[in-house]
Amino acid sequence: TVTVNLKQKQAGWQSANPVNIGGIVHSKSNGNTDNWKGDAAPDGSCVVSYGETHGVVLTWSGTAAPGNPSYPFDTKHTEFFGEVLYKTEFWTRGDMNNNPNFEFDSRCPDSIYIPQIKAELDKQTNSLLQQKDCTWAFLGDGRDGYTADRYLFWTSLDTSKVGTGEKIPVLIQTGDGKYYVSETTTEQRENKRGEPYVTVSKHLNTKAQYKEVLDAGKEYFTLKEAYDAYVVALADPKYDAVRATQTSAP
Repeated sequence: TVTVNLKQKQAGWQSANPVNIGGIVHSKSNGNTDNWKGDAAPDGSCVVSYGETHGVVLTWSGTAAPGNPSYPFDTKHTEFFGEVLYKTEFWTRGDMNNNPNFEFDSRCPDSIYIPQIKAELDKQTNSLLQQKDCTWAFLGDGRDGYTADRYLFWTSLDTSKVGTGEKIPVLIQTGDGKYYVSETTTEQRENKRGEPYVTVSKHLNTKAQYKEVLDAGKEYFTLKEAYDAYVVALADPKYDAVRATQTSAP
């Protein structure tokens, strides 16, 4: 075994979540795993050992209590249907009552719906949908009785920089309050004036197609759990190219 003394002055990790050390990826919400024990803390150490069953094991210690998970957004904002979409003028007026498949993508220029959604979103403070460069879309069935067939797709990526036809990770909230992390493919479209934009997903026209996206991912019980899983998904090497668009020059 090798013991490494820690230099940090705060409990927990102040860097990206999840942390990748020597190929061992660990998210704050994971707790103890076969390869990760304890929490980093001031005046602490990391004991690096090896076991035949699980490989390298990192055992952390310190004098302070571990820090609580932190998120770049305010996690109290979780009601994006009831507190945002359903409070818009067009929704309360019943404009979607006969629409079996609405699509409101945040990247659509000159949309008559997006400004209303953003106006309600502005009543929140630092919510998930207000993160810099993120792209989101409300999709699904607007008819009465189809609440569960409505979806919010969110990605931290600016799809206009990602480009069309690229696979990206997405965090999904359903109209009945479930969460998923899955994958979609971006698509270029045009608004009524012929202006192009890149959506968070290609056209999904049927309930079966939406279900296919959900089934390809994994379900989570809270927004925090889903976001932690999204961060892990985004770190996958297969997303290296789209992830690089977050820091590339315009």
